[in-house]
Amino acid sequence: MKIVVLEGSPNKHGSSNLLAEEFIRGAKESGNEITVIDAAHADIHPCTGCIHCGYEGPCVQNDDMKYIRRQILEADMLVFVTPLYYYGMSAQLKTLIDRFCAFNSSIQRKHMKSALISAAWNSDGWTFDALKAHYTTLVKYLNLHDEGMIFGAGCGTPSMTASSGFPQKAYELGRRLRK
Repeated sequence: MKIVVLEGSPNKHGSSNLLAEEFIRGAKESGNEITVIDAAHADIHPCTGCIHCGYEGPCVQNDDMKYIRRQILEADMLVFVTPLYYYGMSAQLKTLIDRFCAFNSSIQRKHMKSALISAAWNSDGWTFDALKAHYTTLVKYLNLHDEGMIFGAGCGTPSMTASSGFPQKAYELGRRLRK
């Protein structure tokens, strides 16, 4: 299975990317092909709402979304990876998702699998409620099949994350995915 991991953290060595690395390790061990898209460091412009794409492309903007779109449409699964910023996904990942506007229908027709991986300093029981609601709405809208969610509560630093049980959970999520 071809899996595209969409990383939204501006901190390349932060907690959410640490969890993504463990997911990737497990998924590769199961024979899956992984492509990582670093949304936080890619050249991705915000959607302007011009609708030139007619909701099915091409977009008039000349940026990295041409490559990202191709990778997504060749994939069988999308994994959304984000630190929890003010109880939602990072702006960098949200900017990439907003650009799905130019190929929503193509994503919807694929019936792809998906997963969500996130890390947060906070560990209150409600910490991930808004992010989970947003993700489950994306799953419904894009006709995705959720394969799992990892919510790394209390993972404010990479050392906190590494000593928690969440890296193992991310690894196991990746490991159970089969081609």
